[in-house]
Amino acid sequence: MKTPVHLWIVGGFAVLWNAGGAYDYVMTQTQSAAYLAMMSDAQKAFLDAGPIWFEAAWAVGVWFSMLGALLLLLRSRLAAAAFGLSLIGLIVSSVYSFGIADRSGLDLTPAQLGFTAAIYVVLVLLWIYARKMTRRGVLR
Repeated sequence: MKTPVHLWIVGGFAVLWNAGGAYDYVMTQTQSAAYLAMMSDAQKAFLDAGPIWFEAAWAVGVWFSMLGALLLLLRSRLAAAAFGLSLIGLIVSSVYSFGIADRSGLDLTPAQLGFTAAIYVVLVLLWIYARKMTRRGVLR
């Protein structure tokens, strides 16, 4: 089956979108002074207090989403599974971030809440798209 043009468009967008999340993850985990300087003391304290399972879920969310994007471009049916695992990581890390963590001083702006919602929307749409392309035989 010939690869539809939209696969390259969606795959390219997915790689660029996920590159932002990967950059954030790497800069935070390596404790880049320049990157962390953009954060408030409350944001830094929030990240420092995160338990290991939060860190693991965050890593799963970020890296499986990037893997899903790359697998999409490689036309692999495993893209849907990677996006699905990423979604699980996102949900688990959100349980900590929005349900368990001490959020003292972390008042999110409407723009920040909107961006968080956009992460969910984009990831769910990528997962659905990859599943649809697998069913159509585009991803093998």
